[in-house]
Amino acid sequence: MDSLKYSLRKLLYGFPLLFGVTLISFVLMVYFGPDKTYDLLGRNPTAAQIAAIHHQLGYDQPFWERYIHYLHQMITFNFGYSDSSGEKVTAMLSRTIPISVELIMPGFILGNVVSLALGLLAANNRGKWLDKLVMSSSVVGMSISYIIIIIAMQLIFCSSYGLNWFPVYGWEVHSLPSYLYYVTVPTLCSVFVSVGYSTRFYRAILVEEMSKDHVRTARAFGHSPLRILIKHVLKNALIPIITTIVFSIPFMLVGGALLLETFFGIPGVGLISYNAITTGDLPVVKAILTLTTLLFIVVVSIADVLYKLVDPRISLK
Repeated sequence: MDSLKYSLRKLLYGFPLLFGVTLISFVLMVYFGPDKTYDLLGRNPTAAQIAAIHHQLGYDQPFWERYIHYLHQMITFNFGYSDSSGEKVTAMLSRTIPISVELIMPGFILGNVVSLALGLLAANNRGKWLDKLVMSSSVVGMSISYIIIIIAMQLIFCSSYGLNWFPVYGWEVHSLPSYLYYVTVPTLCSVFVSVGYSTRFYRAILVEEMSKDHVRTARAFGHSPLRILIKHVLKNALIPIITTIVFSIPFMLVGGALLLETFFGIPGVGLISYNAITTGDLPVVKAILTLTTLLFIVVVSIADVLYKLVDPRISLK
């Protein structure tokens, strides 16, 4: 019950953040954003036609009136219809978000599990050849561009120049085998690009934890290395690990999906975000920005509750 009350309180505290983000996004995207007058009227419109379209689009309204209308759209999550496709924006999101979640989650989960396992392996063998091998491999992974990784994976697994085992384009998922058929290569790309950064970070915080007094005390009492690694090192290092994992969710859902969906032609929220940005489709851009902000506020609240679960000493007050 306390966790629920705290989460609700944190959500309320997130409204000033939401207000700040909405005000900045309104000023940049809407008030000083692209003028669609000439896109709709073409060249050489008359003054009367310009005035009519400005009234229709609300350009002649005062700043705060337009901003209140923008807030109303965000609160009701009703952004109207896409300028590019004419489809209702909420319908586009309800269709594409599940696809992006299905696409991103396997790589997100597997990448963090692999990174944490490698971080534990490197930290437990600090200074030895195994630690150096893991860290040097991580540096190599970090130095390669995400785009290069995607292209390389496509050549190896999806083209006639390589194994040609998986599709290079599309998303025709209707069963578990078809899901695995389409998600495998994007998952490999996500894991490869995330393991380098995450492994180095996890290894650093685990090494720091291993140098603390309680770990030396556990060794002095004769606890096994595995018990020390799991109970005394990993458990006490969970706070920064949880922070990293949870706070990366909003950015992974949109930013991580954008490149994968663009290169693999997967109709998720990342692809419609890319199309909206390149075409100036403001209703879709506003909806994506609102969704990302709300998701960020939610994960902040969830992270604090998870802190309490892994460390009872933390107060939710």
